[in-house]
Amino acid sequence: MEALRRFPEVRSIHWAENETPAEVTNLPTELLWGDDAIEEEVSGLRFRVRPNAFLQTNTAMAGVLYELAGDFAGLSGEETVFDLYCGIGTIGLSLARDALTVWGVEVSEESVACALENADLNGIANAAFFAGNVGQVLEDLRARAGDPDVVVVDPPRAGLAGKALRRVGGLAAQRLVYVSCNPTTLASDVKVLAGEWGYTLERARPVDMFPHTPHVETVALLTRRNG
Repeated sequence: MEALRRFPEVRSIHWAENETPAEVTNLPTELLWGDDAIEEEVSGLRFRVRPNAFLQTNTAMAGVLYELAGDFAGLSGEETVFDLYCGIGTIGLSLARDALTVWGVEVSEESVACALENADLNGIANAAFFAGNVGQVLEDLRARAGDPDVVVVDPPRAGLAGKALRRVGGLAAQRLVYVSCNPTTLASDVKVLAGEWGYTLERARPVDMFPHTPHVETVALLTRRNG
């Protein structure tokens, strides 16, 4: 701790122990020193982040990513937006300025707590966030919020799991913005959305979040005609 505290950039030190050989990213942490959360600014919004909450590490390019998602969403101020796999609310809150309402879903309760905190932090009153598995809670969300005009998904590398993929397709939103960290699963999910749910892939654009590596984020726009 004494060595780490010599760096002015270090704001907090947390301790987590993985007692298994598996690669684990969500471990309970103990705050040893400093603040329990850090703040980042992306696209003019402030985001408070805790150890088990997700935020893109390349925050400069994250702004580009979120602006691209907003461009693909094509919001006019009258839309109901579902932000699925919303994390700490980064995409949903960046869209809220141009939407009627935003409803976010994320399985991590810590991330949802951060998303709610970030909405307050930025004075955004038309966004709500809920903890739950996307494949299991979409029907309840739809009953509460109504049919979405735009759906944004930002799933993990495995893409949309079977039930989640069916439920997202069944929402039948006219515009679906798919933010992907794995082009392989993006391609397979788009194939299903096109073949079984009537979507057309309009465009896809990669964003180089990880220079000097083969990894890219990709934002894809899919549209669906009524009926």
